[in-house]
Amino acid sequence: MTVLNKEDVFKEFGKSKKDTGSSESQIALFTKRIESLSSHLKSNAKDFNTEKSLVKMVGKRRNLLEYLKKTDIQRYRDIIKKLGIRK
Repeated sequence: MTVLNKEDVFKEFGKSKKDTGSSESQIALFTKRIESLSSHLKSNAKDFNTEKSLVKMVGKRRNLLEYLKKTDIQRYRDIIKKLGIRK
């Protein structure tokens, strides 16, 4: 993921393109990276290092989502609606 792609994600989901610390921007970045790794694993099924990284990343995103759910339920609902990661 290039710097420009990250800035676009931060600009769309954070407060600005330099907002790397907010939960929403981190969750969005993890989601984009998870999508990228998932597509890589579809063509490279035996890449176990990538699979391990993917599982860790999903866990980190889940922890951030749980934190956001506990602290501010409206921000949680907004981010999952934008990303389409929950029902």
